[in-house]
Amino acid sequence: MSNDIIAAQNSEEVLDYLLKRRSVPVKQLGAPGPDEGQIKTILQAASRAPDHGKLCPWYFLVFSGEAREQVGEIIEWAWREQDNKAAPAKLELERERFMRAPVIVGVVSRIRKAKHPMWEQILSAGAVCQNLCLAANALGFGSNWVTEWYSYNESFRSELGLDEQDHIAGFIFLGTPAEQPAERDRPELNDLVTFWRPGTKVNKGDNYGHEGVGWPETGFDLKKQ
Repeated sequence: MSNDIIAAQNSEEVLDYLLKRRSVPVKQLGAPGPDEGQIKTILQAASRAPDHGKLCPWYFLVFSGEAREQVGEIIEWAWREQDNKAAPAKLELERERFMRAPVIVGVVSRIRKAKHPMWEQILSAGAVCQNLCLAANALGFGSNWVTEWYSYNESFRSELGLDEQDHIAGFIFLGTPAEQPAERDRPELNDLVTFWRPGTKVNKGDNYGHEGVGWPETGFDLKKQ
């Protein structure tokens, strides 16, 4: 067995890190961001996510330097397309979205034609996003995983080169934290954990939902293979 592979290893440092990890608000992510070598390391770590069938049902789009301005122009154009009366301040806000951090990585979930369920492929892309955030944190950078409206806008998606197999799992904003973020409320495990036995009432955490909000429109059928 290769010594480079770790399936299980005691590490109090890693556990402490996971118990304390925190996203950094996008507005607090400044320069410097990861350089090209660090980005490659982060994406290598991100790629070591659970992937049933070894399908690699995801890929990456990296935005840095002037590419952030260029994609900002696309975001502004997409907003104009749906609101031709938008105020100049609103258009500027949309145009500057990708200027809020030095590096942004888009994780795109791409459903592969295979016997493996679509839902598992989507979950793999989510695991990639989390690995990406953790790897960036381990290199000393803050991260924030967002989607925002443009992730679901067909015109924007098309301009990025996406097609009907593609769905944006998230844009991960990376940079150096301007300050230590405050802790936020965390769920109570007793609301979410059930040590199951026959007849046991399952704790589903339904009190964490929002009244009047139903299932989101996914844009595709999770039952399709």
